[in-house]
Amino acid sequence: MSQPYRVFWQPGCSSCLKAKEFLSDHGITYDSVNVLADDDGMAALQALGAKSVPVVSIGDNFVFAQNLGDLADFVGVARHSVGLPTTNLVERIDRVLAVAQSHVRQLPLDVLKTELPGRDRTYLDLGYHIFVIAEAFLVAANGGTLTFDLFERRPPASVADGGKVASYGQAIRDAVQAWWQGTDRGATLPDHLDTYYGAQSVPDLLERTAWHSAQHTRQLAAVLQKLKIELNDELAEDDLKGLPLPNHVYDDEVSLTDETR
Repeated sequence: MSQPYRVFWQPGCSSCLKAKEFLSDHGITYDSVNVLADDDGMAALQALGAKSVPVVSIGDNFVFAQNLGDLADFVGVARHSVGLPTTNLVERIDRVLAVAQSHVRQLPLDVLKTELPGRDRTYLDLGYHIFVIAEAFLVAANGGTLTFDLFERRPPASVADGGKVASYGQAIRDAVQAWWQGTDRGATLPDHLDTYYGAQSVPDLLERTAWHSAQHTRQLAAVLQKLKIELNDELAEDDLKGLPLPNHVYDDEVSLTDETR
């Protein structure tokens, strides 16, 4: 009997959820390993030589699954290709960040200080993370390397409520637009960007930035809806169309909203 695929993941990780759904959508079975709940699973991940999730492995071979094209190549299915033009992706990112600003302003402070199910991360951390995703893209776009540690960064003590997170978000939105204008609206983009999971094309990383931030924004919306707070703004179907978002808002092995009020 051949060895099964294994997916190493953690709750709240959008790319982890997408990787699992991608395999299921292609009829590929796998063993699910939540590295935050399984010490042996974390040891197995590290034994492969990987330090971050999502990782999909079979035997001693593995792939970082942030890039769906790389994952498709690894499991032998049709490769994913970016569906939206670069200009459209930049517009989508700005729209997503604007809605995230609205959501984080609406979340009560006691909820913002609550940890997400299965994670050592509060909803305030999550709101901040949405904008860190775009900031991390800018690090790579400006010649640096997008590291895993960037995605793990928590808000400083001065960013202690939703309004402060939204203000940080506005600075990131402005920086994305300044970068875009500086490329003559995409006319002078680099060939590739450096990330901890390998060199990525600008369209690939823009697409991941768009859907990654959109997925977490959907999570904030789900919490507001659970609290019966009417949304001041929300992502519409047209805002998400063409992005390879997960089907579920949170990992289907963990409930997002059970631990909110």
